[in-house]
Amino acid sequence: MEYVYAALLLHKLAKPINEDGIKKVISATGATPDDVKVKALVSALGEVNIDEALKSATVAPVATPAAAAPAAAEAKKEEAKEEKPAEEALEGLSSLFG
Repeated sequence: MEYVYAALLLHKLAKPINEDGIKKVISATGATPDDVKVKALVSALGEVNIDEALKSATVAPVATPAAAAPAAAEAKKEEAKEEKPAEEALEGLSSLFG
């Protein structure tokens, strides 16, 4: 995945996406670039219009915290409902044993 990120970074900076550029980006992170992966990526991206690919990429929807808040409040209400019968049952048992 880091090789794809390197290619995207080069694209964003309007630099040519070639083997030397990918290797430099990977090396700058402290990792050792794999020549086979670099060649395969550059070859695969040779015929790809990256701008069009990014435009057509699907983005997974992200749940917002505001949407999660009602669900969390409902869960707390359910927990409270479950606790009351358990407490009542324990009080009933304790009255049997004095």
